[in-house]
Amino acid sequence: MVNFSAASRVQRHSVLKEQTFDLFIIGGGITGAGIALDAASRGLKVALAEMQDFAEGTSSRSTKLVHGGLRYLKQFEMKEVAELGRERAIVYENGPHVTSPMWMLLPFHKGGTFGSFSTSLGLKIYDILAGVKKGERRYMLSADEITAREPLLKKENLLGGGMYVEYRTDDARLTIEVLKAAVANGAVALNYLKVIGFQGSNLSFSRVEVQDQLTGESYIVKAKKVVNAAGPWVDDVRKLEHTIGEKHLILSKGVHLVFDETDFPLRQAIYFDTKSDGRMIFAIPRDGKTYVGTTDTFYDGDPLKLTVTIEERNYMIEAIKYMFPNLNLTLDKIESAWAGVRPLIHEKGKGPSEISRKDEIWQTESGLITIAGGKLTGYRKMAEKIVDLVVNQLNQEFNKKFGKSITKHLPISGGDMSGSRFFESFVQKRVIMGKQLGLSEEQSRYLAKFYGTNVDKVFDYVAQATGDLPAIVYGQLYYAMNDESASVATDFFIRRTSALFFNIHFVEQFKDSVIDEMAQYLKWSDQEKLQQIEWLEKALNDVKIVK
Repeated sequence: MVNFSAASRVQRHSVLKEQTFDLFIIGGGITGAGIALDAASRGLKVALAEMQDFAEGTSSRSTKLVHGGLRYLKQFEMKEVAELGRERAIVYENGPHVTSPMWMLLPFHKGGTFGSFSTSLGLKIYDILAGVKKGERRYMLSADEITAREPLLKKENLLGGGMYVEYRTDDARLTIEVLKAAVANGAVALNYLKVIGFQGSNLSFSRVEVQDQLTGESYIVKAKKVVNAAGPWVDDVRKLEHTIGEKHLILSKGVHLVFDETDFPLRQAIYFDTKSDGRMIFAIPRDGKTYVGTTDTFYDGDPLKLTVTIEERNYMIEAIKYMFPNLNLTLDKIESAWAGVRPLIHEKGKGPSEISRKDEIWQTESGLITIAGGKLTGYRKMAEKIVDLVVNQLNQEFNKKFGKSITKHLPISGGDMSGSRFFESFVQKRVIMGKQLGLSEEQSRYLAKFYGTNVDKVFDYVAQATGDLPAIVYGQLYYAMNDESASVATDFFIRRTSALFFNIHFVEQFKDSVIDEMAQYLKWSDQEKLQQIEWLEKALNDVKIVK
């Protein structure tokens, strides 16, 4: 098995050059990662290429919730609600360290989008369709009960509200853990490897031309089947094959703002409607911060060059002021922000919030299979459908005997603890181990909850800590490089730790020492090191709001 270390890139390139794969996947977001895990766990020989870092696109820039599909009730998409509800439970059980239940409050005000009856009935129907377990079913609150629970919420014309459970996640961590499970099952995955062309492709065999974005080297990968799961770049991949038809993507942009809890001391996660356009927005407390989002507007620019505009900041601030009028938040209180795009399948005459989030699959005459649309919550089911299609073709064309999906009950990396009910007892045991290494109880608990059953390996790196970095940071960094293919500094600070979004002071404090450590371990030249510094400074500027 090829390991997943950033130091093994040369070895992984060699494997990609030499072998012929059953399935080659383009895209290392949650969809591509899910496909890789499903296929590899069935015994297929799998390769995956991501032109940026894994999860760098949409899969690290969502609202960081594994939704149960509540919003689809308004559109009467009952099947979608039921399927997403079931999938949400599966995601949680297979990876309780990256997904956790969180009570969400849906308030209703006089003249607002929702009322008492519609809220109560809607949440009840949602519980039934989504198969919500007994301890997480909705209940209703009076206006006084809501005010006691969350004093910041607008009291004027407040009539009541409903409580229901959403599942909070770290979208990038979820993607990485799924991909690590795929690698553990034999998949070969490389970040910073871009598909630049196809040579001699047909229904049963493809030669895919790729280029290493860190070295510039190009070569051919041979595969029986190719799946295009490139998210916002799906159409760019299709253009390489000259196959753009009537179906095409349209991008919807979403923006999130992050505040320190001293400026926005939110106690209770809230799902609220805006005054200006009735759009629903989340406000969620997380680890000493509160983040708010998201917007939903069409975007026709380059997904690699997303920024948060002044209009988007003002829209969000006004929405916050309307629902939390006593906060008096201003632009200078924004600590960080991020923007992402959702790849949707174009539907003529529909606005961004009206377009279906359902996934679609289609295949060209030359064999390229494309999947587009869909949601984070449904990644496993999307992957199952794609791999079912691939397996059916392989079985017929090559006389193979690949079986059915096993991912419904397959833990992702770090989730091998026999389900969520054992998670807290697992954490308690690892807290004791961490303290024996000299970590504080808080640090030990954080690592155990963050890495799940992989924390023992992180502890091994903590025990080896040397140099300027604190032991906990050293442990996380070396785990990210050796076991999660973190190849550049932004990989560590964004996709492996989420620090750039939720702990920007951590980034500023340790950026120089982290780059020094990575440069030494990965043998960067002076020029490469300067490039890393430049990339990280750009990333910092992108998430900061210029005062």
